[in-house]
Amino acid sequence: MDWAGEGYVLSVKKHGETSAILELFTRDQGRHLGLVRGGVSRKLRPVLQPGNKIKAEWRARLSEHLGFFTVEALNSRAAELMDDRLSLAGLNSACAMAREALPEREAHPKVFDAFEILINNLHDKDIWPALYIQWEAGLLASMGYGLDLSRCAATGALENLTHVSPRSGRAVCAAAAEPYADKLYSLPSFMRADNRRNDKSLLPTDIHDGLALTGYFLETRLQWGVNRTLPEARNRMTALLLP
Repeated sequence: MDWAGEGYVLSVKKHGETSAILELFTRDQGRHLGLVRGGVSRKLRPVLQPGNKIKAEWRARLSEHLGFFTVEALNSRAAELMDDRLSLAGLNSACAMAREALPEREAHPKVFDAFEILINNLHDKDIWPALYIQWEAGLLASMGYGLDLSRCAATGALENLTHVSPRSGRAVCAAAAEPYADKLYSLPSFMRADNRRNDKSLLPTDIHDGLALTGYFLETRLQWGVNRTLPEARNRMTALLLP
């Protein structure tokens, strides 16, 4: 059994004296683990950093085996962001969420494509937090817990959608939300179906509202079922984004 492709390093754990277990996110193979001989060496240690894109070949005698990776560097995103504490926190959070949410060896090409867009824009602080939130929303959708932001759950209205029900994950318009606003999650302007075609700046509260919204559903729909909370890397990113 073997395959070859490109992917992003999600994590690396030392195994034995010189090897490492690599957790790789690829478009066609999904989240995939394998052993890298010499993975903790001076040569490979800079390559196998979370967020770096690599070319990898996986081989195993049987498909259910852990198998072995041979790897080649394509870019060093982690090194590029090393001096940017906030962007590095975003990178670590995205890698942590992918590790915890994605089933092993199950392809999710839309999640991968959005992950790649996010990683490639982490240098731009004006846009990557919104891209991150959209990526988490897409992650929820791929796991079967997508938010329905197309119309109001109460009235069917297509415009002025301002909140999301924590029970159903469906949008609610301003008029219907007013009596229950304290029990609903605010819907950021950049996530509203009636606002996506407009080129408008982010509101000051958009990132706060977006992280609260996706965080709630990630924790109560995905993490709760496996008795986990949100990864610490995401909490650190949130603390930096929302001081």
